[in-house]
Amino acid sequence: MNVGIVGASGYSGEVLVKLLLSHPHVTLAAVTSRQHVGKTLSAVIPALRGTAADRLQFIDSDAAALAARADIALWFLALPHGAAADFARALVPAGRRVIDLSADFRVASLPVYEQYYGKHHAPELLPVAGFVLPELTDPQWTKTLKLAAAPGCYPTSILVPLAPLLAAGLVSREHIVANSFSGVSGAGRKAEEQYLFVERAESARAYGLTKHRHLAEIEEQLSLAAGGKVVVQFNPHLAPMRRGIATTITVPAAPGATLDAIYAAWRRTYAGRPFVALLPAGETPDTAHTVGTNRIDLSAVLDPRTGNAVLTSAEDNLVKGASGQAVQIMNLWCGFPEDAGLA
Repeated sequence: MNVGIVGASGYSGEVLVKLLLSHPHVTLAAVTSRQHVGKTLSAVIPALRGTAADRLQFIDSDAAALAARADIALWFLALPHGAAADFARALVPAGRRVIDLSADFRVASLPVYEQYYGKHHAPELLPVAGFVLPELTDPQWTKTLKLAAAPGCYPTSILVPLAPLLAAGLVSREHIVANSFSGVSGAGRKAEEQYLFVERAESARAYGLTKHRHLAEIEEQLSLAAGGKVVVQFNPHLAPMRRGIATTITVPAAPGATLDAIYAAWRRTYAGRPFVALLPAGETPDTAHTVGTNRIDLSAVLDPRTGNAVLTSAEDNLVKGASGQAVQIMNLWCGFPEDAGLA
């Protein structure tokens, strides 16, 4: 199957290129970038010299021209929010499957989306689009959706540990605090003073407090899992590392909830899923062990002094948090083994 990437020159796009070039069931047939038109992939991503990237050239990001490519069955959109929707408006009506790595189609509620992200560029596609976190979304999505919205890095790090416990009634829907630390690559490939090496090395700080934009999809998905409104105190931090996300969630445990019950809920939810690893209580996940993989590691402890459950997770923000999970979505959608190209 031929696939293409719109916006292949960013950090997530680069990881996606590498995964698709080595995928056993697809051929990367088109990559776009207005900045690099005419250049070969290997000229822009030198790590790929000596591969098929030597022969594949960037083409212009023209939505109508891409939609006319009948030889490409599925497109990945590795673009900022807003820009992704503009391409989806051309590709989806043309019958192409679309996997969007931006936030444009992660939020089902249009008013909530516009509260956090501004005006939506393709609201007419919301009925045929949906948030897809492979381990948690109803498998029927593969038959009903025309556009799959990949969850993103922060939402994945919070939803995977917390959603099953809310669904099982093991933790409270109130007083949830999630502290996340992200590598600098999460900000994308852009030249801004705050992301310079000298500014970020030996430095960590909080940002986006009280209304980080990813709260929209985090709270919507947690509310669906809990069967009622969930509000989260989300505190993202910029950490002095290139890649990875570490998240710690503090939430009151339900009366009578035990650590065994928490792990049992996780095992029920993630049995047979290759990319969720449960660590023993007290062994907290480490980004050093997940970077470069499509895996998210989880652990939990109960604090008898406060009555809180403390949940921890670690993932690679560019793989499980972005491009790897997008490939995982493609695998499920197209009937390939879930771990194809990712093991």
